Amino acid sequence: MSLLSDLINLNLSDATEKIIAEYIWIGGSGMDLRSKARTLPKLVTDPTKLPKWNYDGSSTDQAPGDDSEVILYPQAVFKDPFRRGNNILVMCDAYTPAGDPIPTNKRFNAAKIFSHPDVVAEEPWYGIEQEYTLLQKDVHWPVGWPIGGFPGPQGPYYCGVGADKSFGRDIVDSHYKACLYAGINISGINGEVMPGQWEFQVGPSVGISAGDQLWVARYILERITEIAGVVLSFDPKPIPGDWNGAGAHTNYSTKSMRNDGGIHVIKKAIEKLGLRHKGHIAAYGEGNERRLTGRHETADINTFSWGVANRGASIRVGRDTEKAGKGYFEDRRPASNMDPYVVTSMIAETTILWKP
Repeated sequence: MSLLSDLINLNLSDATEKIIAEYIWIGGSGMDLRSKARTLPKLVTDPTKLPKWNYDGSSTDQAPGDDSEVILYPQAVFKDPFRRGNNILVMCDAYTPAGDPIPTNKRFNAAKIFSHPDVVAEEPWYGIEQEYTLLQKDVHWPVGWPIGGFPGPQGPYYCGVGADKSFGRDIVDSHYKACLYAGINISGINGEVMPGQWEFQVGPSVGISAGDQLWVARYILERITEIAGVVLSFDPKPIPGDWNGAGAHTNYSTKSMRNDGGIHVIKKAIEKLGLRHKGHIAAYGEGNERRLTGRHETADINTFSWGVANRGASIRVGRDTEKAGKGYFEDRRPASNMDPYVVTSMIAETTILWKP
């Protein structure tokens, strides 16, 4: 086994200029990540200079068997924390051979919104709080929970320390460092209210890069849990009953909101989000109705509300923002399994482009 680990850790740049590029894309469910690797003659850091590639879309539920070719367009490049050296991870989106985005390509529309001059001028910043649950592989029950049983009630686990309160920290810390190595703007991690549940935050990121970075951070986490023999769940309510669900709270600001008097822009934006509440909820993740019950730090799914420092509201404005009269707000509605391309672009479209 030691020879195996020596080979895995081989530094290619000692022997060759060639590098390995791992192309990553989103599969047919909209949540499953896929990837495959290819050799390139030398390091490339600009995605526009990377070759397009293809895959069998009939095996990912994205194309029929008799016309199965789907084309990968490289969109963002990160350093590879697994192979290290000059090797790279490449976030791609998917197109038909004729050049049309396939139906599950949500990045294409998001990029159109983020390249609109009015949106570009506002420099939308995002900070996404990605919650997730670690499950024991064979029983699909949270790590640290007795098989078939339950731990003590919620309370001691949030940001908890100790063998009876914190489960899976080695995975979480490995992921934190791997994301920093990759060049993802990961800004923190913490243990969550339900034992076996954790959160990482990505941002501040501008525009489309928020989606690229969150998807690659999810990919890295999937790879690390694969190594650890643990199952990663983005289910918004993995355990029914008196346990917190999992969300992806999305913090947001525009240039106008960050400037003096920005609180008035924030209030106008929240008003617009309220008018489109149903449309946003429909796009904010599957199974979210099990999470947004009005309990466990959520607002009821059918009611739009906002408040200062209120974690039971749809939209929370921080005390600092209220005090400064400018800043950002947090959309607490997105589920942990939301597509960041959809959520970030939808918030920008509603608050900047839409004229009710």
